[in-house]
Amino acid sequence: MNVCVCVCVCVCVCARTKEGVWDEEALQLTQQLLSSNPDFATLWNYRREILMHLETVKDEDEVQSIYGSELAFLESCLKVNPKSYGSWHHRGWVSARLPRPDWARELSLCDRCLSLDDRNFHCWDYRRMVVKMSGVPVDQELEFTDRLIGSNFSNYSSWHYRSTLLPLLHPESPEPPSPCREPRQSSPPPSPQTHSHRVCEEQLLKEYELVQNAFFTDPNDQSAWFYYRWLLGRAEREEMISCVYVSRDEERVAVAFSRPVNAQSVGLLLVLDGQPQRVEWRSVHPRFKHSPICDLPPGTINDVTNEHNLTVHWTEKHTHRDCALYTGRSESWCRDSATDQELFRSELSVEKTSVLQSELQSVNQLQELEPLNKWCLLTIILLMRALDPLGYEKETLAHFQTLKAVDSMRSAYYSDLCSKFMIENTILKMEYAEVRVFSISDKNLTTLCHLDQLLLVTHINLSSNQLQRLPPQFAMLQCLEVLEAANNAIENLEGVYHLPKLEEVVLKNNKISTLSDLQPLASCPKLKRLDLRGNPVTQTANIESELAELLPSVTDLLL
Repeated sequence: MNVCVCVCVCVCVCARTKEGVWDEEALQLTQQLLSSNPDFATLWNYRREILMHLETVKDEDEVQSIYGSELAFLESCLKVNPKSYGSWHHRGWVSARLPRPDWARELSLCDRCLSLDDRNFHCWDYRRMVVKMSGVPVDQELEFTDRLIGSNFSNYSSWHYRSTLLPLLHPESPEPPSPCREPRQSSPPPSPQTHSHRVCEEQLLKEYELVQNAFFTDPNDQSAWFYYRWLLGRAEREEMISCVYVSRDEERVAVAFSRPVNAQSVGLLLVLDGQPQRVEWRSVHPRFKHSPICDLPPGTINDVTNEHNLTVHWTEKHTHRDCALYTGRSESWCRDSATDQELFRSELSVEKTSVLQSELQSVNQLQELEPLNKWCLLTIILLMRALDPLGYEKETLAHFQTLKAVDSMRSAYYSDLCSKFMIENTILKMEYAEVRVFSISDKNLTTLCHLDQLLLVTHINLSSNQLQRLPPQFAMLQCLEVLEAANNAIENLEGVYHLPKLEEVVLKNNKISTLSDLQPLASCPKLKRLDLRGNPVTQTANIESELAELLPSVTDLLL
């Protein structure tokens, strides 16, 4: 279509749109334009208005014929641009309104399009819609991914689609209910949107073999490696209350969950000595919406001669956690005992562990052939984490150093991931020792995570790392008394916020430059000792008097 004709047709279409004309002649006019440019979204919208109008004045057979012609026209548009947003969206709209849809034809169209370009995500989206509307069996779709992967290992879309199908076709057996979980009156059947992503062990072992064939064929292709990482990923923990902490002195209750939840919309009910309490749950930090706390009315539990029983109900999830505050005790808590299986990796049976050990040996063999392959190195790290995170700690650190060298553009990501793993290991060591001291100095940490697991910690040592900030999540450490964070690069203390028991903070040799950077410390009422030696802020004029005004509770100040 030449430019003059195109302009004339556009003018005519605009005039008909303004006049509210919805007839078959308007369909022909829009078809002329869309045939040459199928990405004209306004024309598709106008075309849908015309078709909806024709539905009201035509009988079912005529509507079927009109929509059949529309599908044929859309095929011609897809030949012009196989990745046209407008064409695929309109096809989905037409198929959903067709009186007698031919879903087999639509699946065949998807097959043809994906045979030409197996990464056409528009076609993948449309195929999922067709499968859902037509009720195609899941096993049939899984066989479809088998064919595509068999013809081309480098097909991320097929691997991803496979990851959504496997949990539906081969789900893991349901776990027995938690002792703290209340029985539901009725439970709706799982849907693809809410189904757990866990896969049964027998099928999981088959998937390991399939994906291993793929990455041994082409070690540098990332598609199979991503899928392998999904297979190795730990299953999500059951949503539950993992810890309840009660302080008699502060008359405060703090709650931690197995997964992040919104503190203000979580729906918690506190029962004290059999009586429901009207309390206001709030987050520990304005910029961190998880880990709720509440203050009890003054005089409720502060008498040490009395014993109290508390229950926190999570009404939305039908679960609860009990906690007893015994006579003479200033604090109490009730929590899960954390293990590496529960917190930081999948639960591995003996059989699966032996298979993963074999997988590690295989990938190590590949790494000998491809010593600078980043996907291979990262997968070795993940396998080691799945098998024995503490036992393989030394080897893991060495592989991270190699990764940073061979893939320097992502060195910051690897540093953060290594920090995460080191924190996990330190938490496990702390749990096994049954102490409330968390020491992770001189580990090159670049970020902090899993702070929800440190609710009961009284002493934390983060010295000699590469931390630049203490994030809002740090406010979850409601029992913290001593914070050591010397020899870092900390500029921001945002997370040291309303920590009711904090008495000592060591920030020697950091990058605190202004008094405003220290403002969060003013919210800690028991702070007595502060070490700021080696920070730029110490060069501020009248620093001692300024700090005395900002932090009146501090009696031991080191500058």
